[in-house]
Order: sequence, then structure tokens, then C-alpha cells
Amino acid sequence: MRKKLFIDGKWVKAEKYTSLLSPYNEKIIAEIPVATLNDVDQAIAAAYHAREKMAKMPKHERAKILENVASLLEQRKEEAAHIIAQESAKPLRTALEEVNRTIQTYKFSSEEAKRIHGETLPLDAAPGGENRIGYTIREPIGVIGAITPFNFPMNLVAHKVGPAIASGNTIVLKPASQTPLSAFFIAELLQEAGLPDGALNVVTGRGSLIGNQIVQDERVKMITFTGSPQVGIAIRNKAGLKRVTLELGSNSAVIIDEGVDLRSIVPRCVKGAFSNQGQVCISLQRIYVHKNIYEEFVDRFVSETRTLTIGDPLHASTDISALISKNDVQRVLNWIEEAKQAGATVATGGDITGNIVHPTVLLHTKPDMKVSCQEVFGPVVLINKVASVEEAIQFVNDSRYGLQAGIYTNHIARALDAAEKLEVGGVMINDIPTFRVDHMPYGGVKESGIGREGIKYAIEEMTELKLVVINRQ
Repeated sequence: MRKKLFIDGKWVKAEKYTSLLSPYNEKIIAEIPVATLNDVDQAIAAAYHAREKMAKMPKHERAKILENVASLLEQRKEEAAHIIAQESAKPLRTALEEVNRTIQTYKFSSEEAKRIHGETLPLDAAPGGENRIGYTIREPIGVIGAITPFNFPMNLVAHKVGPAIASGNTIVLKPASQTPLSAFFIAELLQEAGLPDGALNVVTGRGSLIGNQIVQDERVKMITFTGSPQVGIAIRNKAGLKRVTLELGSNSAVIIDEGVDLRSIVPRCVKGAFSNQGQVCISLQRIYVHKNIYEEFVDRFVSETRTLTIGDPLHASTDISALISKNDVQRVLNWIEEAKQAGATVATGGDITGNIVHPTVLLHTKPDMKVSCQEVFGPVVLINKVASVEEAIQFVNDSRYGLQAGIYTNHIARALDAAEKLEVGGVMINDIPTFRVDHMPYGGVKESGIGREGIKYAIEEMTELKLVVINRQ
């Protein structure tokens, strides 16, 4: 299957193609176009030309397009899940969950398209403001460059494309090299849904080459990126005065206070740690458990982990499949070995089958180990003993990241104290940090990024606030 670039509403052949391999069995899935600098220039030009049409499109028409794409995706969601599972090795059941979330994201985008508004201002509250009426409006920013990761190849595209269309912008999308098929699939649906030519353009190929051109082109007014801190920082340094939103990952933690019921908490934590092989920005990586229930928690957690099924992502029963690349498999194994050499204990896992790293639980880790202080982005979780919630909060905050964190406790004062003191973008009380629904504000502090996603909040990032003042004379 040979794919084409999507530029100005047309499927365009490329000069060169590369083979897309399955992360699970390394078989060829498709031939993917490698965009040239000229292809990217044409995509940006198409988006730039279409920007006025999108800006002038009535909100109800934008909403209808997004409503249509949600309906089309609903009709083809099994096909969409199969695409995700093939190209990313995400287990089919988890891939279907992503498709259902993607449908919701486009539905939320459709609804928010109708709710973009400003406010009136009481100008006479200041001397000299008499006889004047002031109000604000939000206007689309123009061409948006969107660069998306492999781990949620359909829903994270939706989190950039949906609010961009809702707010009347145009988009040049560069999906992750390993997961372009989901982006092409959505482009096909959006074209069928009635999106004007040029409003969405999809270019694939070498990330640094394409990304640099999108980031530095003056016609592109905003960059929205999800990926690694290293790339995100480089984008911000190159973007100049462009608007930039960055979601850069984390080493998310949960605190388990004494006295809580572990029967429901442990399965929830196992899911948060190992869903999609731990390749989730808010994957549960660090667990801090009160000393009075530590042994019981570890026993339950290890037992639950050993019930997970590893295997082919296209099998309905599979819980854990391959990491995205051989390099990531080796990196995760190296980090586990480093932790072992420094005194950590492997309670379960730590080995591989093909490109699958078995779900791994580490005990007795130290804060300076890579498995603790960096983002593993693999099926590895560490469990540490603490004397109090206060001590746990200090461990959670001892991090360069700050996306989301969780705490389980029966004490409202401890919960509120954690909500105040945890240095993160979102605090989940009596839940894991991996919780996310698609209309909530989502983003972090420190090296976890800048700006917020979640449809309403992304629209605010993607629009300019304009003030209008009328002098009644």
C-alpha cells in the first residue's frame, strides 16, 4: 500500500518513499511518502491561501464539519482501531478506546466552535472611560503548524486539528514517522466531511527537516507540539515570536496514603502504569506508598501485573505488546539494568519477548536513577516506601517534570494539602495521574511544557484577543 501526501485537498505523489514497518513483527505495513522542502512549502502555501476562507466561515459551518467527521469516524471505528494497532503496536482493545476518545474530541470541538466569545468591558470604571463601550472578540491566528507523536496517533492529532478548525484556522500537520496512517485516515474523513481544500495539509518524512521548515516559515503563526523536552525546547528557540504550545511528557507519580482500600486502587494503578506499554505522557511511573501498607500494596500490585497478557497487538486479549522501536526496547532494558546495578530490585518483569518488554516493577530505587528522574516511556514502574504524605509530596516534586500527579487518601485535609503543594499542572485526588478526559485543561509546568490543551483551552491558545472600543461622543 503506497500512500500520498495530502496538500491543498489533493493526494500528491512524492519523489521518494520509505517502508513503514510493524513495531511488533517488523513486517512492511505501507510505503510512506517522504516530503521534500518544496512539498512542505506547497502545504504551507495552501494553508496560507485557505486561511481567509476558514476565518470567514460561519461558526455553525465549522461545527457541522467537525460533527460530520465524528459521525464518519463512528461508522469506521473498527477500521481506525486496526490502523492504530498496526502502526503503533497498541493493543487493539486500547486502540479502540483511543478511537472512541477521538470521536469525543471532535464532538467537543464541534460544540466549542459555537461558543467562542469575548466579553463586554465597563470602561467607565476608570476616569476618562465615560461614554465608551468596550468589548473583546477572538479571531483565528492563521496557519498552525502541528507536530504530533506516535503514542496517540489519532486522538492527539484530533486535539490539534479539532480546535484549529473550530476556531477558523488552517493546519499543516506533521505526524510521527512511525504513525502516519492515522493522520492520512483522518485527512480522508475530514475531506469527506466537507473541510475546504487547504484547510488541512498532511506532510510526512524526516522529522527534523520538515519540522524546522514549518517552525521557521513566517506564514506559520503558531506551533503546537507534543513530544520530547529536547525537541520542544529546540522548537521554542527557533520559533521567534510565534505562539507556541508544548506538551513534553513527565515521570508521573501517585501517592498511596494509609487506610485506603487497595482492592480497587491496585488494578487502577496497574492500568495506569502499563496501558499502551507505558508509552503515555501521564503514564504512572512512580508510586509512593505509606509504610503501613507498603508490603500489601507491593504483593497485590505484582500479582495483578503478572495477570497481564503479552502478545500480538491485533489479538483482542492482548494487554501488552511491542514498544515503538528496537532502540526503545534497548534503552528501557539498559535503564532497568542500571537500576539493578545501583541496588534496585526487580519484583517482576525485566525481560523481553521479541520487541515486547515485559511489565516491570522495581523496588528500592533511588531518585537519581534514570527510571526515576527521567521519563521511561515504557512498561516500567517503581514502588517506594514513605513515612507520610508530606514526605511523598517532596519526592514527587523532586523532578524536572510536572504534568499530572495523583493521591489516594481518606483524609480531605491531606488531599487538599497535596493539591496545593504538588508542582504539577493537574492533581487527581483518589485517582491515578493517568486520568484524562478530552475537554479538561491539560498541560504541565517545569519541563512538562507550556500552554494547555483540552478543546476550549486550545482554542484560547489558537486565537488572538482583539479589543474594540466605541466612543459614543
